[in-house]
Amino acid sequence: MKIVHITTGADGESHITILAPEFTEAEHRRTKAQATESLTFMKRELGFIDFHPAPRAQYMLYLTARVQIGLGDGTSVIMEPGDVLQAEDTTGRGHTSTVLQAGVCAVVPWA
Repeated sequence: MKIVHITTGADGESHITILAPEFTEAEHRRTKAQATESLTFMKRELGFIDFHPAPRAQYMLYLTARVQIGLGDGTSVIMEPGDVLQAEDTTGRGHTSTVLQAGVCAVVPWA
């Protein structure tokens, strides 16, 4: 599992940082709770979506879909089932999405 944090830089372009979840030492080893607004499921079909910013700050939890996220500088990252996209690039040019394997994602905006 990887967490990919995508933000908008001062240059108006999206940038990616790979994060590691921080788990507690408690018996059930979990991360710190975060308030969220809702949970929806999105069916992703094969295809390409050109540059777009995230509609709001949100997590995309890749359950069965496999998606390549592309940036303006040509770099990309492939989101596999089990990966999490922490999308905060709500301004600027945004990123591209290429669905490599159709499937389902959970969308979780946060407050």
